[in-house]
Formats: sequence, structure tokens, C-alpha cells
Amino acid sequence: MFDGHMSQPARVHILAAIGLYALLPNDLLVAPRYVIPGLELVLVAFVVAENPFRLTRQTRYGRIASLAILYLILLSNFIALVLLLHRLVSMGEDQGSTLLLAALQVWLTNVIVFALAFWQLDRGGPVTRHHTDRRDLPAADFRFPQDEDHDTIDEVRKGSSAVSGWMAVYVDYLYVSLTNSSAFSPTDTMPLTSRAKLLMGTQSAMALITSVVVIAKGVGSLK
Repeated sequence: MFDGHMSQPARVHILAAIGLYALLPNDLLVAPRYVIPGLELVLVAFVVAENPFRLTRQTRYGRIASLAILYLILLSNFIALVLLLHRLVSMGEDQGSTLLLAALQVWLTNVIVFALAFWQLDRGGPVTRHHTDRRDLPAADFRFPQDEDHDTIDEVRKGSSAVSGWMAVYVDYLYVSLTNSSAFSPTDTMPLTSRAKLLMGTQSAMALITSVVVIAKGVGSLK
């Protein structure tokens, strides 16, 4: 699951997402506090054991474990958002600061999990992207600026995919996720496939609800 060139940031971020969920208020958890984080940590340990230092191979079971981590984080965060909205309706006036903190946790988790999802799915995943000839890669899910900079001025052209062989790494997908959660729409990177559009649309909707509805209500309730 972890790109060989960006393994540490990815590992830190996925652990951060697990930690953010574990720190949510009790009434936003779908199970006892450490059940889901514990299961996610077991899956992370399995994936890391397969590639302790750099991502050089991926087995079928490793792929399943990687996707299971994403689905668990995404599903638990979505449920936390639904419970957060329900709490909005019944919250007291003195709960605004608690709500704001929980909303921030949900929003940050949203950024992380969709960054990991984009990174895992685009062009067959990080192993395929970095160990397969470009001509044999699956169809791209995202079009990055570097993919079309080959006919620009020389200093920009040098960094294009066609000239330098540039390939997106984790930080590029993190940027896509962050801007999509902030602008509620694509910015400089466009989704090309139906699944990429569905993912980005879902993320935008979740971010919009969290940022505009939940946080606005929380600020309004502060004394």
C-alpha cells in the first residue's frame, strides 16, 4: 500500500487517521473505542510486514488488506459524520467547542482517507505505477498538470511526464484530496474515470457538510 518513495508520510498519515477516530467522543463511535482502530492496526501491521521499508511488491492478500484499511477508515468516518449531524439536532448550547473539535477530526480524516484512496486506485496503484512500463499501465484515473506540460516553455516542459517520466506519488494525491476538501471541487487535477469522479464527489459532499453545516452550527453555538 505504501509508495516506496513516500512510505513514511503515508504510514504516519494512516496512523493519524486511526488515532483521530480513536479520540472522537464516545457518542460518535460505531463500536467500543479501540475495536475498529485495533483491527485497522492489525491490517496495517500485515501490509507493513509485506514491505517493511520500500514498496517493491504486492500480493493479492496485501492488496485486500490495503483496501480493507481504506474501507474501514472511510466507513467509520462516514458513520461518525452522520452521528455528528444527529448530535447537532440535540446538542446543548454548551457543546459548541466539543462539536468543533469533532468536526475538525472528521474533516482531517476525510482528507487523509481519500488521499490514500486516490493513491491506491490511480493507474493500478503505487506498485504498478512505479514498477510497470508506462505503455503497459492501466488507464489513468486522474489527469495531473504534468501530464500535459510537454508543449509549454522549457523550464516547465522539463518536469512534464512525457519528458522526465514524472509519476505521481503520495504527496500529489494528498494535495488533490486537500484541495478537493477545501474547494469542494477539482482544482488543477481532473478526475477521468467514473470511480474517480464518484470518489471526488463523495469527498466534496462530506467536506461540504462538515465544513459549512457542522462547523457553522458549532461556531454559532459558542458563547
